[in-house]
Amino acid sequence: MRTHEEAVKLIWDIAELLRGPYRPPQYERVMLPMTVLRRFDCVLSDTKEDVVAEYERLTAAGRDEATIERLLQKKTGYRFHNHSKFDFKRLLGDPDNLAQHLESYIQGFSKNVREIFDFFKFREEIAELHRNNILFLVTRRFAEVDLHPETVDNIRMGLLFEELIRKFNEQANETAGDYFTPREVIRLMVDLLFLGDDDALRTPGTIRTLFDPACGTGGMLSEAQNHVRELNPQARLFVYGQDFNPRAYAIAASDLLMKEQVSSGGTESQVEHGDSFLEDRYSEKHFDYFLANPPFGVDWKRQEKDIKRESEQLRFKGRFGAGVPRVSDGALLFLQHMWSKRQDTNALGSRLAIVFNGSPLFSGGAESGESNIRKWIIENDWLEAIVALPEQMFYNTGIATYVWVLSNRKTPERKGKIQLIDARERWVPMRKSLGQKRRKLGEGRKVNEFTGEVESNDARDDIFEIVREYGNFEEGPTCKILDNSDFGYTRVTVERPLRLRYQMSTEGKERFLNAASHLLDDIQAIDKSLGREPYLDWNETRERIQGICKRKWRAPEAKVFREVFTERAPEAKPVIKSQGKRIEYEPDSELRDFENIPLKVDIDEFFRTEVKPHVPDAWMDRTKDKIGYEINFNRLFYVYTPPRPLKEIDAELRELEGLIVKGLRDLLGGTS
Repeated sequence: MRTHEEAVKLIWDIAELLRGPYRPPQYERVMLPMTVLRRFDCVLSDTKEDVVAEYERLTAAGRDEATIERLLQKKTGYRFHNHSKFDFKRLLGDPDNLAQHLESYIQGFSKNVREIFDFFKFREEIAELHRNNILFLVTRRFAEVDLHPETVDNIRMGLLFEELIRKFNEQANETAGDYFTPREVIRLMVDLLFLGDDDALRTPGTIRTLFDPACGTGGMLSEAQNHVRELNPQARLFVYGQDFNPRAYAIAASDLLMKEQVSSGGTESQVEHGDSFLEDRYSEKHFDYFLANPPFGVDWKRQEKDIKRESEQLRFKGRFGAGVPRVSDGALLFLQHMWSKRQDTNALGSRLAIVFNGSPLFSGGAESGESNIRKWIIENDWLEAIVALPEQMFYNTGIATYVWVLSNRKTPERKGKIQLIDARERWVPMRKSLGQKRRKLGEGRKVNEFTGEVESNDARDDIFEIVREYGNFEEGPTCKILDNSDFGYTRVTVERPLRLRYQMSTEGKERFLNAASHLLDDIQAIDKSLGREPYLDWNETRERIQGICKRKWRAPEAKVFREVFTERAPEAKPVIKSQGKRIEYEPDSELRDFENIPLKVDIDEFFRTEVKPHVPDAWMDRTKDKIGYEINFNRLFYVYTPPRPLKEIDAELRELEGLIVKGLRDLLGGTS
């Protein structure tokens, strides 16, 4: 295999053997674990005989499993081993028992590799291949693929596997979006994440850590490592991930293992399986960088009880101290989970980039869970920027998406500021749609430094332009820089007085007496005294009724009376609630309104100029004030387009009328 591309094509061609029993979106179930298996087979080939002999000696000596694992890994020089007598060559020597021997071969691996194949559910695929008489054909073709480290080094192997993951996920594009992010989106996020850190990352001996709690197949982890390696081959970026999807976890763990970056002691890069919310595998760790593309709009009903308990009991000693969003969308939970692991004592701090849909920008009113989380982030001056991406960028959704960037070590000019970049029109069309992905960020001409192959040849480089605009930190048509307080507002309750009209009626008397028959004498006296005429001043009418009644009514009785014999009337006088130094009116809940007043605006002045002229009888109940935060991207980047002149519209209509008349004449003339 002379090139990286040839290696990918060779493996891709083998997948055609699966056609029939498998549909193209299902090919990855076989091809990815087989690629991993063949790589491990080639890597361990040089020490195979020594390892088998050592295993037999250690077993005969009665050594425990942990000791055997440690000594055999020392023998191989890798962080995994296989003590089975089988390899690909020996497997092909007994075609009739290939399925049985292949399972035995996999069981001969160290525990970390066996676990990966368990998550792949590869035993089921072996049985399916055997049942369809293609197991031998697939195994034989893979045996012809040379993935020995002398032929394909670790860097190239990682890139090769990443390319296979991308291609197979694009085949399954309808579902791939759940754990696969388009490569150009990852590259943009990685460039934004490391922006300004180039000099630090080029320092000899640099070691940094990065975490993705929804790592899927590990694309973000790999791209981040590639970026750092391009800056400084001697720098080390240890990556950590977690994912709940078994197959996605198996792919990510395989990728790391094949690049020799998972240690048995867990001191280097690693990927864990499990629910990040319920099974936090990194509860004691802190990280320099964070990347994630959590699922859009996925509910957290299953985890609700545990998450709310942690939020309420641990507050900021736990992960969800700022509050919890509505149960229908857990995106902001991922953000809190990640940011709870930031470096606060490290002088370099931490940076985070995450992809969201539009909901986390503005969903939830003041003092809701979402708003309180935004408030926590913004008032702590952690939100550095948000980039709006084009629509139709992801495989399983065409909705608008946004990259949030957080930092607890903002540069001086960014302190107290938030940068918004509108990149919604920066895209190039896909040559072929993949699910709902019809657009991509242009990457210009990009040549892989290690393979020498052209990865993109777009007419424009949108990623470069976005990153440049981000770094310049200057306002323009597609870039706005605002103060943190510009995103906050006070939700003020505006009340208007209740106005009631009283009128006695036969139907009303019947309804009231059904509930309070013991008050018949009082009702008859009220009816006789006040009659059936309407009264527009409930305050005065109430006093007269109290004077007519022979006994003092209980509060529930008075309440029912008012509900039965009064109704709202805009022409009536306001109902007085209390009267002391000043009169307080009873508010009408149906007329109650709310105003979201920006934090920078004087509330009293706003009320005087914007509310009072329209509703003179209104007042503010400031005891109900709530502080909220939202980021309204569309409003901030709205450009007013004036309507067309009427003369132009009239002329166009006359022209259309003429065409219609001519068409009718031609039609009638043709039928006569």
